[in-house]
Amino acid sequence: MIKISNLTKEFSGVKVLDGLDLEINEGDVVALIGASGAGKSTFLRSIDYLEEADSGIIEIDNFKVDLANINKKEILELRRRTAMVFQQFNLFERKTALENVMEGLTQVKKLSKEEAKSLAEEGLKTVGLEDRMDYYPKFLSGGQKQRVGIARAAAMNPKLLLLDEPTSALDPELVYEVQETILKLAKAGQTMVIVSHEMDFVYNVATKVLFLEKGKIIEEGSPEEVFNRPKNDRVRDFLMRHNKSIEVGNI
Repeated sequence: MIKISNLTKEFSGVKVLDGLDLEINEGDVVALIGASGAGKSTFLRSIDYLEEADSGIIEIDNFKVDLANINKKEILELRRRTAMVFQQFNLFERKTALENVMEGLTQVKKLSKEEAKSLAEEGLKTVGLEDRMDYYPKFLSGGQKQRVGIARAAAMNPKLLLLDEPTSALDPELVYEVQETILKLAKAGQTMVIVSHEMDFVYNVATKVLFLEKGKIIEEGSPEEVFNRPKNDRVRDFLMRHNKSIEVGNI
């Protein structure tokens, strides 16, 4: 069980996150949707302490931390239990795909190079890149780079995998291969929180959907509940404008 309580963040006096609460069960895939600027990416980055929240409690199994009073040791422990996949890949350009995946295993988990290499190879095979292990990022497509990023995060065996719009920087023809990789992880039981504007993908991958508006969760439920029977008019309007193949309220 992962529990997030009273997560709050202000920028220049404006509440971007307004006391958010969320419980995540093992194997859940929680999708955050909503308009740009609603606080989705800030929510995700605050969980990993890439964004410094003003307040909030995070509990992951027997580990509990107060974000308002977090110390360096707790930040490291939090990041051992979570892993982030970024929009822009964030790969080390002078390291091969294999070395990129090994980096966190040796630097954060303190594994030997032999152990890290074995896990990294396994991770790259899982995302279909067994023939690209020795390639540098400049020789990889955008979809391949993002799959390296996913392999790097998943190799850390996180309790919670965080994905911040993982397909937004990709050409349309490359989106599918990354979505298939994420679906594969979901089917394997990886617990995830994902920010996405791809409504069809959200409907197919998520076990729970949260709609954020001005830093608050104004609707939550299963994909069927949120997409088919939205209770909030703002949510209904958003979904009708952003869905291309899902007919809101009439799937």
